[in-house]
Amino acid sequence: MTLQIVNVVASGSLDVEFDLEKVASDIGSIAEYDPDKYPGMYLRFRENDPLIIVYRTGKYIVTGADSKEEAHAIRERFLNLLADNRMIAEPDDEWFRVQNLVCTAELGESLNLNALVIGLGLESTEYEPEQFPGLIYRPSGADSVVLLFASGRVVITGSPDLDAAEETFAALQDEVTDLLTID
Repeated sequence: MTLQIVNVVASGSLDVEFDLEKVASDIGSIAEYDPDKYPGMYLRFRENDPLIIVYRTGKYIVTGADSKEEAHAIRERFLNLLADNRMIAEPDDEWFRVQNLVCTAELGESLNLNALVIGLGLESTEYEPEQFPGLIYRPSGADSVVLLFASGRVVITGSPDLDAAEETFAALQDEVTDLLTID
């Protein structure tokens, strides 16, 4: 089974400070700003589009994209909106980077999470089923964190790119295959 990207988180920084109340007012209904609830302004072009969170400092986060391409496309649309409204000089941001991919996959079999805690190593796992139904695994040498569920479902987060996530998943498959699983 291959990994499926379910969320791309990217961030950027513009060389400008914003009055978010004014920006939200100027942009209109696609922006939401309530400093009593959160210090950032939320911006979403359409209901199911990725969310852009903009901070007073000019830093922003794009979250909810299904691909790197979608994250970059939303960024372009956002920067053009700011430039068209003369909030920035030109639609450019050299600091934009994909920070994190969230990917899912299936191992294809049920897992005995109690056995995996021992097999994967107590020092690199956390499993408290009364707090969270998944096993949290931090593979050594990887930037990723892996969530494993008894159903065989896997969530990999923290990978900066798909290659890193795929390497983490391939290594996980090898490790789990060597350990006990429930039939």
